[in-house]
Amino acid sequence: MSGTAVKSAPAPKAKSSAEHVDVLIVGAGISGVGGAYHLKQQCPGKSFVVLEGLESFGGTWLMHRYPGIRSDSDLYTFGYRFKPWVGPPIATAQEILTYMGEVIDDNDLAPHIRYNHHIETASWSSKDNLWTIEATRKDTGERLTFTANFLWMCQGYYRHSEGYTPQWPGMERYRGRIVHPQTWPDDLDYKDKTVVIIGSGATAATLAPAMAPDCKHLTVLQRSPTYFIPGRNQNDLANILREIEAPEEWVHELVRRKVLFDQEVFTRRAFEEPEAVRAELLEGVRLFLGPDYDIEKHFTPKYRPWRQRIAFVPDGDLFQGIASGKASMVTDEIETFTETGLLLKSGEKLDADIIITATGFNLSVLGDIAFSIDGKPLDFANTVTYRGMMFTGVPNMVWVFGYFRASWTLRADLVADFVCRLLNHMDKKGVKRVVPALRAEDRDMPLLPWIDPENFNPGYLMRGMHLLPKRGDKPEWQHSQDYWREKNELPAIDLDDAALQYD
Repeated sequence: MSGTAVKSAPAPKAKSSAEHVDVLIVGAGISGVGGAYHLKQQCPGKSFVVLEGLESFGGTWLMHRYPGIRSDSDLYTFGYRFKPWVGPPIATAQEILTYMGEVIDDNDLAPHIRYNHHIETASWSSKDNLWTIEATRKDTGERLTFTANFLWMCQGYYRHSEGYTPQWPGMERYRGRIVHPQTWPDDLDYKDKTVVIIGSGATAATLAPAMAPDCKHLTVLQRSPTYFIPGRNQNDLANILREIEAPEEWVHELVRRKVLFDQEVFTRRAFEEPEAVRAELLEGVRLFLGPDYDIEKHFTPKYRPWRQRIAFVPDGDLFQGIASGKASMVTDEIETFTETGLLLKSGEKLDADIIITATGFNLSVLGDIAFSIDGKPLDFANTVTYRGMMFTGVPNMVWVFGYFRASWTLRADLVADFVCRLLNHMDKKGVKRVVPALRAEDRDMPLLPWIDPENFNPGYLMRGMHLLPKRGDKPEWQHSQDYWREKNELPAIDLDDAALQYD
């Protein structure tokens, strides 16, 4: 199965009647498809439906169509634990879509997924112990109602409709074309054109090597440098295991464990010996660009490693483009747009036929759905996070927010196990409702921002922190970014702890 449009499963015809399921999953991206798999495996008696706003599955990998789009972390850990990955560690969007399509086909998930369903409201009734979800079919305009005992939010974390573009002076004067990667136009012709990419994250690092060979010249303009890890898009252990004809299930599991072990060591060192890690990262760049390139100016961030995500650059392709002269890096700030390009604060001018704003995205808190509980609007900023999965005062709902420093899917798998265990536990207890609540010992606990900015501070989180739940100073009330801790802690959660109240 490919990432092309997939026909929706039949939708209910009667607008007046609601369709009921035990579990409603929001989103058919990497988390939602994985959640559907786990639910079918671990809770085989539960009815469920997956509602997806796009025309097919894939989420990020379907939404983004810009040149060269690929993963920025390895597929042995970004892939599901239950489905072996057999391609190169860093994969294209199409390779990831094909992999997800195989999961859907192999496990007969397609009948459960409804595409083109835009969810507008989600309302909880304590009287009925039910969520009521109002959605619109984007392809027909039909309004539909679903009810569910449990809501599983797998919708991702950024707003699909628009990326984040700062407003710079003079943008209206610019006579060229301004493009955000998130809404890449099909008709954009950049062959033999002068292109400026604004940004320095994984998207810019993907676009630059993909576009540079066809451009007259490409410039990456960054306000400040970021860290990258260049390396071969190969995994030596996987190659050896395949050479000795080990089963792919063994290859996947052993390589996955080795990658996670190496990542744990790297993450720990980034905190314990940041200067040594910084030197190693910069040396990796210097190997491609040579001793005379100004690494200090263009590739030495002001922050310590891992305060922001570090993108892997397969085969150092970004740096190869710079070394070849087809691409260049400029570290400066924009004074104003001009008719023909950009005037920088240093006084330098950059002419451009096309300017690409790879400047990030807008945080979407739970899909921008209007939530309410017993008729009162729900503001998630007034809640406290329960282990980054649930919210105080919000019944029968779990959301998936993955890791920043490790692959997103690692946490999606862990959260899925928690959801299935919780649903089975509720059945065993004979209860209809579970809601996180602060315990007596938590009443005077200080409430802090959802993520500690000293620990992790990308722009999209800093811009949206006021929309997110609060955290406390105890493990139960925090969103941990430590997979190596959570892989043991989440399966060991005491489901009868007072932090979870049942009815």
